[in-house]
Amino acid sequence: MENKLKVLVFGNILVEKDNIVLKIMPDLKKEFPEIEFKELDANEDLQKQGKELKIIDVAEDLDKVKGIKISSLEDFNRILTNKVYSMHDFDLGYNLKLLKKMNLIDEVEIICVPMNIKEKEALNQIQLILRKWVAQLMQGS
Repeated sequence: MENKLKVLVFGNILVEKDNIVLKIMPDLKKEFPEIEFKELDANEDLQKQGKELKIIDVAEDLDKVKGIKISSLEDFNRILTNKVYSMHDFDLGYNLKLLKKMNLIDEVEIICVPMNIKEKEALNQIQLILRKWVAQLMQGS
């Protein structure tokens, strides 16, 4: 049986600036039945999702959707994180850095979605990257 591509999705439907990906998720699921989209909270056990993660999340200070690949410890250290004062502040970036330092993950590919992008524009741009990921999976790379 062929492996199904798993993409972890982050966001909060109740927070306007953090819900764009969740809003377009039904369209992405329809367009990509070969992908298992798994909605998670940044504080969930990411290490249980495998050593190589594929993620879609909202990011600040972007004007278009951007795909990034993070594999070296140096790359992980470049992830911007907020100061942590409580568990509520413990965000995805901080979690990824910690998991890399503990050698629980090797690599992360992230589709970064601007907070203020229109849904249709986000959908079109995300689909381009997801098509590449699916093609890579089919080629066995």
